[in-house]
Amino acid sequence: MNEKKAFEDLEKIFVSAVDSVRPGRLISNCMCIRNNRLIIDSADGGIDIDLTHYPRMLVVGAGKATASMAKAVEDICRARIDHGLISVKYGHTEPLSIIETIEAGHPVPDENSMRCAAKILEIADNADEQTLMLNLISGGGSALLAAPAAYHVEGNRIVLTLKELQETTRVLLGSGATIEEMNCIRKHLSAIKGGRLAERSSPALQVNLLLSDVVGDRLDTIASGPTTFDSTTYTEALAILRKYGIEQKIPERVLHMLKAGEEGLIPETPKQEAALFERVHNLIIGSNHLALRAAVDEAERLGYNTIPLSSRITGEAREVAKVFAGIAKDVKERGIPIEKPACVVWGGETTVTLHGSGRGGRNQEFALSFLLELREYGAAHESGIALLAASTDGNDGPTDAAGAFASCGVLSKSADLSLDPAAYLKNNDSYTFFDETGHLLRTGPTNTNVCDLQIALVY
Repeated sequence: MNEKKAFEDLEKIFVSAVDSVRPGRLISNCMCIRNNRLIIDSADGGIDIDLTHYPRMLVVGAGKATASMAKAVEDICRARIDHGLISVKYGHTEPLSIIETIEAGHPVPDENSMRCAAKILEIADNADEQTLMLNLISGGGSALLAAPAAYHVEGNRIVLTLKELQETTRVLLGSGATIEEMNCIRKHLSAIKGGRLAERSSPALQVNLLLSDVVGDRLDTIASGPTTFDSTTYTEALAILRKYGIEQKIPERVLHMLKAGEEGLIPETPKQEAALFERVHNLIIGSNHLALRAAVDEAERLGYNTIPLSSRITGEAREVAKVFAGIAKDVKERGIPIEKPACVVWGGETTVTLHGSGRGGRNQEFALSFLLELREYGAAHESGIALLAASTDGNDGPTDAAGAFASCGVLSKSADLSLDPAAYLKNNDSYTFFDETGHLLRTGPTNTNVCDLQIALVY
């Protein structure tokens, strides 16, 4: 087998994984209306609701995959929906006839993020005990719903601005903080995250369908947990700022609000014991693990001995890539943990700490670091190892690429072009490197989002 065939197989495996977590398919498979009852039966649990008790059905939500979720809900519920509103990333849309769509900023919130959040909170405030609220939540919701917190502290009103949220988000994105850590902070600066949407929607019956983009599928981390209780605190948020040395980099008023919360001067996010959560049902309908299993099935269909290692991979992208490269080399040279022809796959979400001024995403940085680990094989075009690292949502970081391919052939091409991969990695400029060599994967928005997949073929 040659390298071209390996790249084709890698893309087939990735596409099969993404197809398995298409939101429309997932919702259609688990949700229906029968005899005036809404029935949801997912791997995460089920619910059976007598709709005669709920004459009002509202649909709200946010995330990169939420438009596809909303399309499926419209197809199932149709005229039963009284009103709906979702926020999605620019370009991640579907044609909807009942539910309104607002496109907004990601990964940094913008004015539309605030406008949609304000309108959704208004919808929530008007819900009552005879309202069934369907919340459609997917990754990206943290930025797509921006409702800055506002509190009275010792007689003074503190109101955060969009600019302050934007600057805080930018600092966090470049700090190396995990998604869980970033969301801990964002929840404590918001009027909608950290269970506050559920709080504002009470006493409605709330059914929340979630597509997980976080490692371990923690409900309170997906889109910063607007519909579930929050176990984190202001004290933890401040500790995260200190951990990464960014206390002085965030806006002064943000820091003041977090400290006021730690001192008990403003209320904490809703906790597990809150009575309102008795009428809140959270169901995860798709996850990285599901995509991982589909990748394994497709790789085996293509004839590879396949091993899934984990769906919980985290850490600095360039360092985690070295581990993955080591595993691929052992397969190539020793047949462990699996014999050739082999497919090794794992999933999760790594992070990037910015040191340079370049452009890229965590998967492109992963691929570039992996590429450097192949240098010991020299300029051999057919080393027998090929990698694809890609984001299931089709957008790796602030770029138009889903990810990138790596192999000794890519190394050879970069040498022909006088490109030094180490220099590009140092400058966090993986996008430019792979764009020059022609080895970016561009899928466009997939309208789903369950973290990342890294797939290596050894042949």
